[in-house]
Amino acid sequence: MTALELALYAVLVAVAAVAVWRRPVAALFLFLVGLALHNAVMAALYGAGVRGSTLTAITAWKEILLAVALARVLLDALRARALPFAWGIVDWLALAFAALCVVYALIPQSALGGHAGHRAVALGLRHDVVPVGAYFLGRSLALSRRDWRALAWTLLGVAAAIAAWGMIDTYAIPISWWRSSAVVPYFHKHLGYEYHGTGGLPENFIYNVGGDRPFLRRLVSSFLSPLASGYLFVVALLVAATRRRLAIASSVVVLAGLLWTFSRSSLVALAFALVVLAVLRRSVVLLGGAAVVIAVAIAWAHVFPHIGPTGRFTQADLTYQHRHAGKGPAGSFSAVSENEPSLHEHWTSLKDGVRTVVHHPQGYGLGNVGQVASRTDTKLLAGESNYTELGVELGIVGSLLWIAWGLAVFLGLVRARAFRVCAAFAAVLALAVQTDVIGDPWVAYCVWALAGAALLRTRPQERLADPAPAP
Repeated sequence: MTALELALYAVLVAVAAVAVWRRPVAALFLFLVGLALHNAVMAALYGAGVRGSTLTAITAWKEILLAVALARVLLDALRARALPFAWGIVDWLALAFAALCVVYALIPQSALGGHAGHRAVALGLRHDVVPVGAYFLGRSLALSRRDWRALAWTLLGVAAAIAAWGMIDTYAIPISWWRSSAVVPYFHKHLGYEYHGTGGLPENFIYNVGGDRPFLRRLVSSFLSPLASGYLFVVALLVAATRRRLAIASSVVVLAGLLWTFSRSSLVALAFALVVLAVLRRSVVLLGGAAVVIAVAIAWAHVFPHIGPTGRFTQADLTYQHRHAGKGPAGSFSAVSENEPSLHEHWTSLKDGVRTVVHHPQGYGLGNVGQVASRTDTKLLAGESNYTELGVELGIVGSLLWIAWGLAVFLGLVRARAFRVCAAFAAVLALAVQTDVIGDPWVAYCVWALAGAALLRTRPQERLADPAPAP
C-alpha cells in the first residue's frame, strides 16, 4: 500500500511541479489553496492508514514546490545575467537573516547552551527560513494586474469557503466526532504535540469558560485551528475585498468566520491594520471602520458566550482539569479581562521571552523554542511571540535583523503604494508580538510571498509594462 500511495503522490507532485516550473506564479495559487487544506488532508490521510515517513514525505509538498519555483526564477536570472528585481536594503536584510539562521544551525548546541537535537535544529531552520524563500519567490515574480486580480479572487474565495465550512462544522458536527477522529493521533503521534484539550484535541480548539460548565466551540475549519483560520480571514478581508457584489457577499461570510474563531487578537490586528490603511490613504472612513471593529470585538466577547455553539467536557477532561487546577493563576474567565487565563499566559510568555533574550543575548541555537521544541521534547526556552522566539534562538542580533527586515518590507510596500498588502503585512507583524505566526505555513508561504511580489520595482521596463500592479 505504501508504494501505491507514494507513486500516486509522486505523480500529483510532478504535475504540480511542472506547472510551477513553467510558470512560477502557479506556486502562489497552489499555496493559497493547498495550505488552507493541508492540516485536514494530512489528518485524513493519517486516519486512512498513511503513517510515518510516507506521510512525512507527503507533507513536504509545499517545500518541494517552493524549491522548484525558486530554482526556476534562479535559472531565468542566470540566463538573463540579471535579477528580475532591483536589489535593495530589504533584500540584504532578508539574506542576512537567512545566513544567520544557517550559521546558528551549524554551531554546536553545547557552545550556546541549547538542548536541541539534530531533528529539532533542522525543523527550526525550516521554520525560520521559509518566509525568506517565499519572499524571494514573490520578489522574483513580475505579476500583472490580471495576476493580482486572480490572486485576490482566489484568496477571497478560499477564505469564504473555509469560513462557510467552519460555520457548518461548529453547529452540525458534534465535538465527540472530533475527539474520536484522526486529528488527535495525527497531532500527538505524527507531529509530536502533547495537547491536553478536550479528548486530546488542541487546547484552543474550544474556549473554556471556567469550572465544569459547557465550553464554547470555536471555528477551526480545515486549518484545525481557530488562530490559523483567523489569520487567513484577516488577510483576505484586507487584501481581497472590493465593492463588487460577490466580493461583498464573500467578505460578509469571511467576517462571520472571523467572529466565530473567537480570536480576539485577530480582531485587534484587523483594527490595527485598518488604522494603518486609513493613514496611508488618508481616509476618515477607514479610521471609523477600525473603531467599529474594536467596538464589535468588545461586544462580541460579551455576546458570543451566550449564543455560541457549546459542548461538554468528558469525565477524563474534568479529572485532568481538577488535577491541574492549582498549577496556574486562578484568573477571570471573562474574555475581556486582563486576568483571563489565555491573555495572562500570552503576557507572561512574552515577558519571560524578553527576560531570556536579555540574560542570554547570544541565543541558544535553533530548535529550542515554540512549536519545534514542543514537537521534539526539547526544553522550551521561549514560546508564543516570534520576536522573542527568534531572539532566544538567534540572539539579539537575530531578533533585530528580523525586526529590521519586517520594517523594511513594510516601508517598501508603502513606497510601492501597495496599501492593502501593506496593511495585511502590518496585521501579521502585530500578531507576531503574541503568537508564532510563521509557524502557520499559510502565513509563512502566502503572506511573505505576496509582500515580496508587491514591493516596488524600479526597472524602467517594468514600470512601463505595469505601473501599479499590486493591490
